[in-house]
Amino acid sequence: MRLLFDLHFHSCLSPCGDDAMAPAAIAGFCKLAGLDVAALTDHNTCGNCAPFCRAAEAYGLMGLPGMELCTAEEVHVVCVFPRLPQAEAFQGEVYRRLPPIPNRPAVFGRQLLMDEEDRVVGEEQRLLAGASQIPIQEVRALAERFGGTAWPAHIDRPSFSLLSNLGLWLPELGFSRAEISAHCPPGFRDGRPDLTGVPLIRGCDAHYVEQIAAPCQAMEVAEATPEAVVEWLRSGEEALPLSER
Repeated sequence: MRLLFDLHFHSCLSPCGDDAMAPAAIAGFCKLAGLDVAALTDHNTCGNCAPFCRAAEAYGLMGLPGMELCTAEEVHVVCVFPRLPQAEAFQGEVYRRLPPIPNRPAVFGRQLLMDEEDRVVGEEQRLLAGASQIPIQEVRALAERFGGTAWPAHIDRPSFSLLSNLGLWLPELGFSRAEISAHCPPGFRDGRPDLTGVPLIRGCDAHYVEQIAAPCQAMEVAEATPEAVVEWLRSGEEALPLSER
């Protein structure tokens, strides 16, 4: 079974996310875009994942709870989980290792918590935009301890990426794949022997509704379940371009 996927979206809970990126709205737009599977991955939090997943189910979309973790090295890593309790347990560990700095909405942006009808139910007070105290060498094992998986985000970008901050791909970190951005140039791997054999997936990293794009890739899984999707992500299998679907 082939599933079209994009696993990198931000809601209004991310301080850099637009207020219109309400969790249920994201689920609806992902379904309209033609996705089969999508993950909500706000910065250092899973706080809007519950309404997103409930709305996704109502729309007939497989919605996965996730997070874009900022490591101690300021490397962004996408972490995705098959079920909400696992994601929330992982969030508890991340919150324990976030610096106790309050958010300043006028500087960083609001951090809105919403329900499945996209009504504001509160604001997250801790700053979500900074680095956690979790080093990158711990991330894969930590995500797997909570039943999930993880991979470095937008490695082609000049900031907050594994390549920009650490200089090269490090197999010893144990990641089975990496993400490139929606606008990564075709020759990105040229002259990068460290990326030979590293499976790449694309993430739209949408912070605004207009950035939610039509799918460009598919995964082949035995069954359409969140567990099968996470297992595929761990496997290191190559994504299939949409032209092969």
